[in-house]
Amino acid sequence: MDQDGIDLHRISRQPYTDGTFNGVEFLPEDFGDAAHETTMRVNDKYSSFPPEEKGIHIINIRAIEDIGYVRTESTILNSFSQDPDANCKYGLYFRDGKRKVDYILVYHYKKSSFSRTLTRRIHLNDLAPRSIKQEQPLPGKGGQANMDESEPHMDYHEDDKRFRREEYESNLMQAGLELERDEDTKIHGLGFVKIHAPWNVLCREAEFMKLKMPTKKMYQIHQSHGLLKKINSVIQKITEPIQPKVAEPKHQTVKRLSYPFSREKQHLFDLSDRESFFDSKTRSTIVYEILKRTTCTKAKYSMGQGEGRKKEPILLNKRRKCDKYGITSLLANGVYSAAYPLHDGDYEDEHVEPNDRKLLCEEWASYGVFYKYQPIDLVRKYFGEKIGLYFAWLGVYTQMLIPASIVGIIVFLYGCATVDENIPSMEMCDQRNNITMCPLCDRTCNYWKLSSACATARASHLFDNPATVFFSVFMALWAATFMEHWKRKQMRLNYRWDLTGFEEEEDHPRAEYEAKVLEKSLRKEYRNKETEKEKLTWKDRFPAYLTNFVSIIFMIGLTFAIVFGVIIYRISTAAALAISSSPSGRSNIRVTVTATAVIINLVVIIILDELYGCIARWLTQIEVPKTDKSFEERLIFKAFLLKFVNAYTPIFYVAFFKGRFVGRPGQYVYIFHSFRMEECAPGGCLMELCIQLSIIMLGKQLIQNNLFEIGIPKMKKLIRYLKLKRRRPVDHEEYMKKKQRYEIDYNLEPFAGLTPEYMEMIIQFGFVTLFVASFPLAPLFALLNNIIEIRLDAKKFVTELRRPVAVRAKDIGIWYNILRAVGKLAVIINAFVISFTSDFIPRLVYLYMYSESGTMHGFVNHTLSYFNVSDFQEGTAPKEPMELGNQICRYKDYREPPWSENKYEIAKDFWAVLAARLAFVIVFQNLVMFMSDFVDWIIPDIPKDISQQIHKEKVLMVEVFMKEEQGKLHLLETWRDKDKRKGENCNSHSPRSSMSHRGSVSSCHSCHVDV
Repeated sequence: MDQDGIDLHRISRQPYTDGTFNGVEFLPEDFGDAAHETTMRVNDKYSSFPPEEKGIHIINIRAIEDIGYVRTESTILNSFSQDPDANCKYGLYFRDGKRKVDYILVYHYKKSSFSRTLTRRIHLNDLAPRSIKQEQPLPGKGGQANMDESEPHMDYHEDDKRFRREEYESNLMQAGLELERDEDTKIHGLGFVKIHAPWNVLCREAEFMKLKMPTKKMYQIHQSHGLLKKINSVIQKITEPIQPKVAEPKHQTVKRLSYPFSREKQHLFDLSDRESFFDSKTRSTIVYEILKRTTCTKAKYSMGQGEGRKKEPILLNKRRKCDKYGITSLLANGVYSAAYPLHDGDYEDEHVEPNDRKLLCEEWASYGVFYKYQPIDLVRKYFGEKIGLYFAWLGVYTQMLIPASIVGIIVFLYGCATVDENIPSMEMCDQRNNITMCPLCDRTCNYWKLSSACATARASHLFDNPATVFFSVFMALWAATFMEHWKRKQMRLNYRWDLTGFEEEEDHPRAEYEAKVLEKSLRKEYRNKETEKEKLTWKDRFPAYLTNFVSIIFMIGLTFAIVFGVIIYRISTAAALAISSSPSGRSNIRVTVTATAVIINLVVIIILDELYGCIARWLTQIEVPKTDKSFEERLIFKAFLLKFVNAYTPIFYVAFFKGRFVGRPGQYVYIFHSFRMEECAPGGCLMELCIQLSIIMLGKQLIQNNLFEIGIPKMKKLIRYLKLKRRRPVDHEEYMKKKQRYEIDYNLEPFAGLTPEYMEMIIQFGFVTLFVASFPLAPLFALLNNIIEIRLDAKKFVTELRRPVAVRAKDIGIWYNILRAVGKLAVIINAFVISFTSDFIPRLVYLYMYSESGTMHGFVNHTLSYFNVSDFQEGTAPKEPMELGNQICRYKDYREPPWSENKYEIAKDFWAVLAARLAFVIVFQNLVMFMSDFVDWIIPDIPKDISQQIHKEKVLMVEVFMKEEQGKLHLLETWRDKDKRKGENCNSHSPRSSMSHRGSVSSCHSCHVDV
């Protein structure tokens, strides 16, 4: 034994008699006693090769050596060098510096004073779970006779967790994984189990999971010719400065043929470098699959001894649950506190060895490279296909916003250029018209001049002009083109990432689902009923469905109530400002009320967004979906529904309800018999809709999407730093010097899924498309936000989060259907916005039906009705009388004048405008839908060159197998000819030569086995 630890040499035992597992050797029976007599470190390293592969029939025994069952060294633990942490690259490898850490399990533990003295670092290569029991004697067991009886007994809940961990880890070893434990860390009370998947396990699981791996066969990728080739080369030269400096196969001319991995066909694959054949992302995915399906099947704690005699139902329940599922339940029950794969290394220090994480940080997760393309292939290589597809989709969406932003800017500039030529706004601003308008509220509001709304009318023209109709049609076609472009991009990525033909298999049941099923079966057992394979039916879920329905209706009603409360605020504030003594307050009533109300709406939306996200998750949990995929889809649907209603209800109110149910002077509509419904400005509600949309959209993006994502991680980092600073200086230096990779990653935030990231972008997509007729600059602000969002999300994934488990996926899932639904809804909403919210249709009706000069002169006067001030209801007339000699005020509506027989009744002009509006909605909606479907039909989902390459791969794969079969047949015929010739010579030879002949034949057969 040296200074750092002890050298334990395995005492050799006879291997299995069949010779199948030559490299497996066993510990002597008295090894546990010897271990107790020696003081060791807490780092307990143990690994094993499986004695048998459960459920696998191995046909070719000689192939075992090829797939990784090689003879191991007899020395189990050698003396460490002076810096063992450097030897294992600070946690990236096992202590031997050779085996890479593929996954980490973290658990909390409590140590008694005795266990602190018994610190060990042992590397066991045993097969039987009893070895672990001998290595770590359990409290209350016979193996603990040498423990001081005065030692305080540990909490049996902690014992139960430890027993489960031991059994689970022994089952992992039986599955072929190699484990190494480390409890001697700088994070007190935490233990880490490092997991390594050897070559044979990787091969086995890759075959089970049908992972497509590159073969030795390479083929030429179809290249464009002629003019198209020249255009592509020019584009490549132009875009070269904005390409990331990573080794990506962007413009490769050859590609390796991929085929699902098979241990029987290893000769097809390029196995020259086994270390890099399975990259870190694939290795962690394989280990996670094993972790999910490995179960602990026994109740390890003895209920008949010590404190275990307290037969608590909860503890029993947990034990009964444990026999059904693996790592998900163990994490849920607190047996393990975390499970995650490791990052590739550090990313900040200049002297750090080059790794993918550092490269991603420099070329992707940096604001200085905002103008560059994303290294999507490297993102996929490091984080997996699902996250790679999210960032690829976000990149395509951001690129498509560029033409939409350009057209939106042109439309806005057109409005700016033609504002001085707009006849309606010029008439409103003309002081000579001297039109007196009826008061906006009862008693406290006075009569006012139409010319005072000049600024609002001029500003409305910036967004309410003929170009906005064109822009609405353009954006509907843009949405359809974007969806088609993404489908084609997705197919290219599927081909490049070898996902063609990939079908998602049934996922493992969730821990909560299995617990519910177990609870149901236990109830049936209690009633003495026969229990078959149980599953949850709609009757079991009916209370949860009812709770979901009632809760969603209540929360939608809550959103409506809050919007209604803001309406009351607007009305009461407008009335209060009207009686204000400040002249500036009275003159800016509309601007003040609108701005403050929108800010209130924004704050409420942000708060309810967070609340609704938590409620949606809780509602999904009580439904108990069977699989993670089902859970995610249900959660997405609920969260999107609630957040959609929350974000767009105030905008829908301004667009379609404000000013529609006001009534008329002398017969206004009141809320609670006190508050009069608010009216739109003389220039229409479109300007107010633009203000509402812009403030909510920009506020959500700035506060929720950016400040929260930047500020919250920074705040958590600051809190961790302050906690660290409170330590003693010596402890602080030691803590910073010797921290392992898995300890650093444990302090990062756990990955919470892609749902929040997608949700931000889908809500933004709604702002860009649903009400784009009122705010042509929405695509521009979305583009600016997304340029920051991509780098912000990238920085979060690379530096702030634990590395997520790579998940294979061939599309973005339910989000594509939501995008299509929003795109279809956008056509309908924009049709109604143009028709009912803007003055586009009334202007057309006036121009072609009522204008005497064929121009827009007189349009403002045509939209204003007359009212005799003597017809005001008692107590509603303004305190200040009108000018002498004037008894008529005007209001915006189509009604009969007071001198008509049917005074104040709806005029026929109203019905003409309404008919035109409805006709426009029908024509616009059907025309744009038809054009969108035409775009969808004319653009193929799969690019022609990709379909050709996929077909070529199938043909080449068939050729490879045909050649292999022909080679086998030719070899078989050659052997038969040799056997026949040797058989003919056999009669003319002596018996001794016959024996020699049989030996040669047997050698020939051995050669056949080798081949």
